[in-house]
Amino acid sequence: MKDLLMEIVNYGQDLGAEFVEAREQDSDATVFHIEDGRVESIKQGIESGFAIRVLARGSWGFATVNAQSELREATENAVKMAIITSRRIREPVNLSESEVVEDRVILKPDINPKDIHIEEKLKLFSRLNDYVLNYDKIIRSCTIDYADITGKKWYVNSEGTVIEQDVLYVWSRIFATARKGEVFASNREELGSTKGFGFLKETSAETIGERLAERLIKQIKAKTPKGGSFPVVLGSDVTGTFAHEAFGHLAEADLTISGSVLAKKLGTRIASPLVTIYDDGTIERGFGSFKYDDEGVKSQKTVLLKDGYVVGLMYDREHSAKMQKLENLMVPTEMIAQFNAKPTGNARAEDFRSPPLIRMRNTYIIPRDYNFEELLEDINFGYYLVSFRGGQANLDGTFQVGIQEAYEVVNGELGEPVRNVSISGNTLETLRQVDAVGKDFELRSGRCGKGQVAYVSDGGPPIRVRNLIVGGAD
Repeated sequence: MKDLLMEIVNYGQDLGAEFVEAREQDSDATVFHIEDGRVESIKQGIESGFAIRVLARGSWGFATVNAQSELREATENAVKMAIITSRRIREPVNLSESEVVEDRVILKPDINPKDIHIEEKLKLFSRLNDYVLNYDKIIRSCTIDYADITGKKWYVNSEGTVIEQDVLYVWSRIFATARKGEVFASNREELGSTKGFGFLKETSAETIGERLAERLIKQIKAKTPKGGSFPVVLGSDVTGTFAHEAFGHLAEADLTISGSVLAKKLGTRIASPLVTIYDDGTIERGFGSFKYDDEGVKSQKTVLLKDGYVVGLMYDREHSAKMQKLENLMVPTEMIAQFNAKPTGNARAEDFRSPPLIRMRNTYIIPRDYNFEELLEDINFGYYLVSFRGGQANLDGTFQVGIQEAYEVVNGELGEPVRNVSISGNTLETLRQVDAVGKDFELRSGRCGKGQVAYVSDGGPPIRVRNLIVGGAD
């Protein structure tokens, strides 16, 4: 495969491209969907394909094919595309420098999902589905999605980088609903690992099902929250969602340069000095961890926010080069020496059909020194928000997040559960309102959509926010 991809890279250069990269992917996947005890769909199969991306006359061209016999034609099409689009671009694309690498990355799964027969996988998750549905009569539905992907991918470029890298993902999402009278509740669990099937062997279906079902029952019995601005403690799950959705996307350099609220804040203090945020592609057991991204750049631990100051962004090679030109305009003079605009290993493609985009990996707030009781003790009345249901964030920094499990905090103690809670506000103002950060740390696995799907983790410790807008409705 190496020789074939190098041949295609050389062919692209012969056609006039200044830069050429070729990716090849082989994957073996099992995907199924279970709904209310019925297996609705199963897909198993092996897939392979190629991606060719070229830079010619300052513009990108991209083509993707399944067959080796079509590679030369695909390369020709990519070069033609780049030349045609180069006539309309305002600013030619440049790439920042990247280390030339030749490497083979081998993964050793705890339990290879390929070694688990499909019948055993279906049996495990069907048992989970049945357990949730039978836990209490108020639980009305349960759906489960499962996927495992194993294989390898190659990356070769015209600068001399050659990487062969194993791929391994095991993922599942469980979603259940309950109703009692006019009260409706929903809850979700998302599980993922890059180590293999072992984590599903370690945790029983009954344990996962009970956790999900008990949340639903609590929410059905819960009352609606008071609306207004209150002190809140965000659980690790919500902390991670906030770090990812409300802040992380703002720090993806393509979105920053396009006008996110961080564009005018680089190098400045925007948050409490207690807040430090990393996007880390190296953390053990992170669902977004890998050694090299889809531009052949080594993954790393990237600090985005340090003691409240914006000190970094997430880059691919193109936007790293753009930012290096813009640094003097966008970063305060006294901070330029501390601001690093080199590629960070955040260029990720969903598969061979897609060109790489800047994507998060494992995004989290680092822990400090408060225990959970200390986070609660200064709150006369507020809320403890345990896990999120979904939400959205905008480039202007505004956000709204739904919460699927929450409790009142009264006189420093946990109180009654509340349901259908939402929080909203401005990311920068919320970060400034953080006045205590816990010592316990958790990561959760999930998926992120940005035109393409990427496997990620987010998390952190519980944190206390002095004032946050809380709302809710039946």
